[in-house]
Amino acid sequence: MSGRLRLVVAVVAAAAVLGPLGWFWQRSLVPDTYDMAAMGYPDDGGGPPGHGHVGGLSVADLTGPSGPADVSVTLTARREGAGYTLNHVSPGPEIRARQGQLVEVRLVNESVPDGVTLHWHGVDVPNAEDGVAGVTQDAVGRGGSHVYRFVVRDAGTYWYHSHQVGHEQVRLGLFGALVVTPAPPATVGSDADPVVAVHTYGGKRTVNGRAGVSSLNVRPGMRVRARIINTDAGPIRVWVGGAPYEVVAVDGRDVHGPSAVTDTAVLVTAGGRIDVAFTVPEAGARVEVGASTALAVGPGPGAPTTAQPRATLDLLGYGTPAPLGFDPARATRVFEYRVGRRPGFLDGRPGLWWTVNGHLFPDLPMFMVATGDVVRMTVANTSGEVHPMHLHGHHAVVLSRNGTAATGSPWWVDSLDVADGDTYEIAFIADNPGIWVDHCHNLQHAAEGLLAHLAYQGVSTPYRVGGAAGNQPE
Repeated sequence: MSGRLRLVVAVVAAAAVLGPLGWFWQRSLVPDTYDMAAMGYPDDGGGPPGHGHVGGLSVADLTGPSGPADVSVTLTARREGAGYTLNHVSPGPEIRARQGQLVEVRLVNESVPDGVTLHWHGVDVPNAEDGVAGVTQDAVGRGGSHVYRFVVRDAGTYWYHSHQVGHEQVRLGLFGALVVTPAPPATVGSDADPVVAVHTYGGKRTVNGRAGVSSLNVRPGMRVRARIINTDAGPIRVWVGGAPYEVVAVDGRDVHGPSAVTDTAVLVTAGGRIDVAFTVPEAGARVEVGASTALAVGPGPGAPTTAQPRATLDLLGYGTPAPLGFDPARATRVFEYRVGRRPGFLDGRPGLWWTVNGHLFPDLPMFMVATGDVVRMTVANTSGEVHPMHLHGHHAVVLSRNGTAATGSPWWVDSLDVADGDTYEIAFIADNPGIWVDHCHNLQHAAEGLLAHLAYQGVSTPYRVGGAAGNQPE
């Protein structure tokens, strides 16, 4: 073969390899500014097709009510040292309100360079109050402010955190607890209901910002409701040492007919909340969150530390059944959200990336619904890692896991731990119009493309990812 022919063959071979790679590279590029609702492809879930996001309803119009606020708070975000604070502390100030009250929070950005928002994790707020940069608002730049207003309709344990560059800002301190107590108060209440916000700072697990063992001095015989919030990126297992306990709420929803458990841990997914209740014995008790970190409850130092139990409570069969308020068998939309992983390009970068239904970001499904739809969704994970899936604006009930039907109390979630190899069926009512992020709450995974959304037909957004505000919604 002549030298000229060998050169031609080499060029053709290179073109055959590089041509498709160049096409995939080009296809993966994300514009500097784009409408999140216009990315990917619509999935109508077998229901009546609409007109996508075309319509007269804007996210910006889906606001909370006007009028005097019952609870009014100002939170000032700052860059301090290597982390971030709200009102000079991290976690930020605990916000408490009674069910049905109107909450108003004024967010001020004093010195966070990338801008900041506040998302009310687990609170089914009106869409404009959801705090997702580039979808429901612009990030608040330095020197700016933004006011959130919403009625807390459901008692429970929630939290708030930045949804702008969240994989960095939440990890470095921009979060806090939100507790909504029943109104009127429950007939059988608790003598104490401390927040146990678990967060890792610089490799050290903490409770409410304190490493090691914190203490809550209460008398023996008192009833305690500990509100455990996992603000980290991965699941944790928690338990009560020294006393039987009940799991009385999951993700802000009460468990029906909880029973006492001992020598058993319960999993709290990233972003999730678990409320446990127990009666303080003479020697005290400990709410153990692992990594030698705990809240000691009782007189003096409390009960001695206990090792993590081998058993983990299965919420699929815990508690007793109760009506759901709707029939999942009469679903009008049926979706699949199958998480995988494969090599490819993400915004021009080669790597091993997360997929949804086989597609890489931004070519992900937009789950389209209409108000009043009964929605069923299969959430499956074959990616090799666990994913804590978080749906904004709605609570879903778990119907089954790996083909085994739920038999206990309705297991309502907004944050669901989906381990590698697991498949869940969930259902919910589409009753909160807007454009809602539906993503992995390991926020680094969201930044790597594991971020889809649930959208109502006829709703559009005036906000853009990127742009002058530098919106980065993960």
